[in-house]
Amino acid sequence: MNVEISTPGTELVQRLSATPRGARLARRLTGSTLATWGYPHDGDLSHTARLIVAELAANAVTHGRVPGRDFELRLSLLRERDTLRIEVSDARGDRPLRFLDGGLEDENGRGLVIVQVLAKLWGVTERDVGKTVWVELGLTASRRPRT
Repeated sequence: MNVEISTPGTELVQRLSATPRGARLARRLTGSTLATWGYPHDGDLSHTARLIVAELAANAVTHGRVPGRDFELRLSLLRERDTLRIEVSDARGDRPLRFLDGGLEDENGRGLVIVQVLAKLWGVTERDVGKTVWVELGLTASRRPRT
C-alpha cells in the first residue's frame, strides 16, 4: 500500500483499485487513520466517517469506474476549522450524482441522502478527469485527539 502523507499526521492520500475490495480497504483505512490521529475506532466520528467513505467509495466503484483507473481517498484533519474533510475522487465526470430519482423505491441515490444528513458540508468538484465528492464533518462533538 503506497500512502502519501503531505503534512505528517494531518492528511492521508491513497489511490485504491476501483473494485469492491478497494472500497472495503478505503473504509478500513479511514478507521485506522482516525485511530492513529486520536479518534477511537468505536467513536462517533469514526463510525460516521467510515459510513460516508463506504458510500462514496461504493459509488466510485459502481458508478464512477473507468477500466484501468483507480479511485482516490483523501482524509484531511483541519484542526483550525475543527473539521475532518473526506474526499473520494473517481475518473467519471460524465455521470452526475443521483438522488432517489424514482422515490423511496429507487435503489439508486439513497446513500447520498445519508451523506447529506451526516455531513456538516458536502459537495462535488469537477476535475480534469472525473470528479471529487467531498464531505466535511465537525470534530467538536467527537473526542479530542491526544496531543
